[in-house]
Amino acid sequence: MSLLGTSSSDAWPLRAGRRPFVVLLALILTVGTLVSDAVAAAGPTGSGAASTPDRARYDVALRSDADGGHWTGRQRVSFRNASDRPLREVYLRLWGNGEDGCGTPGGPGAPGVSSPVVVSGVRGGTADPLTVNCTALRIALPKPLAHGKRASVAFDVSITVPDRNARFGREGAVRFLGNALPVLAVHDERGWHLDPYVAVGESFYALTGDFRVRLDHPSGLKVPATGRTWTRPGGPGRTVTLSVAERVRDFAWAAGPFRTATQTSHGGVRVRAYWAPGTSAAGVRLSREEAVAAIDRFGREFGRYPYGEVDLVMTSGFGGGMEYPGLVLLGTTEEGGAVVHELAHQWWYGIVGNDEYASPWLDESFAQYANFRFYGLETDDCWSDVYWPDDGTELTASMGYWSQHRGEYHLVYTAGPCALFDLERTLGPGAMARLLKGYARDHWFGVSTTEDFKRAAQSMTDGDLGPFWESHHIG
Repeated sequence: MSLLGTSSSDAWPLRAGRRPFVVLLALILTVGTLVSDAVAAAGPTGSGAASTPDRARYDVALRSDADGGHWTGRQRVSFRNASDRPLREVYLRLWGNGEDGCGTPGGPGAPGVSSPVVVSGVRGGTADPLTVNCTALRIALPKPLAHGKRASVAFDVSITVPDRNARFGREGAVRFLGNALPVLAVHDERGWHLDPYVAVGESFYALTGDFRVRLDHPSGLKVPATGRTWTRPGGPGRTVTLSVAERVRDFAWAAGPFRTATQTSHGGVRVRAYWAPGTSAAGVRLSREEAVAAIDRFGREFGRYPYGEVDLVMTSGFGGGMEYPGLVLLGTTEEGGAVVHELAHQWWYGIVGNDEYASPWLDESFAQYANFRFYGLETDDCWSDVYWPDDGTELTASMGYWSQHRGEYHLVYTAGPCALFDLERTLGPGAMARLLKGYARDHWFGVSTTEDFKRAAQSMTDGDLGPFWESHHIG
């Protein structure tokens, strides 16, 4: 994710030619409101509590209204218990309710009080009332699910796109449906991960799963989506967009009167561009060129992009950028947008996963490091532009900390890349390249932690990296 809107051309270090680490703290402070930390819910813990449920399969069928702002249908989720302990419940995360919580009178789905994402008619378990500000739904299973066994739950879902320009929101005739679909929460040795939603940054944490999605919509709307997509005729005046996505952590889509163009990279990745009326033609052209180059370069550096297709959704007014598996949302001016940073996220969080609430540096700092390397920016003096307000602040802090210290959150985008460039100078460029490619390979479709990365880096040198981690606030 990039935080700042593209209207502040010198404020965000995403393109060549800009000062790489100038950050306008006041803008970060006004982007959104973060909420306080929360502990994971209680649940079975111990050595048998592997990350579960896993191998999820999501089957989704939705139908939209005339402008793509309201979608209704059904969703089925099957899953396996990977833990040695019986699984007695699952949680769905309704991240689309994060901004609005449990709703306001006259809000999405009016009349009455409701949230943008409503789940009803649960089958395959017994649903409790929503918790965590209406972003978590506990479903008790009919009987304990043994290790290695599968079960499923199904439910009706209603999605109303909020009236705000955001990753789950709208801009003009365009609808953005990021984090709109309910997804399974993760349980591990800490219990259930039920962290609160944050408006700046991300709280999202999911294991990979497979999605089969059917989106029925008016033929006047184009619908870019996660996965490999194709269309077929629907009812009168309607089109069905079908998508299959394998080993992804989320599913997002958009809807609008987009213009489109497709180009295949030298490495065989299909880059599909969708842009709204009024988007800068020069910016669209530049973003497409950079996307084609970046998807291949990162494939060489971190491992071949596994999904075959990536969609760029571009508008003139979207604030910054936001990444989803196989799809990125981009505010685009004549100077382009944050396309390289967001495509780097296809590896750092998308393929090599992490708990974005607990360890935001593992995706944002790594994506920004890749972004700077792509543009060949000079980083020898990058620390001169980093404002570190408190020596006690850890780069590896969670969103629970950043939510209380919003003026310091820029560090994951500034100090984080600086630390990785210092590590590159410590290990040597060749060793750093081998470290990142090997680390990505070893965590492909898995989950990264700070301790995992520190161990991998230590294995690349005979010297003790302990002082390095301490001096760079990497706990």
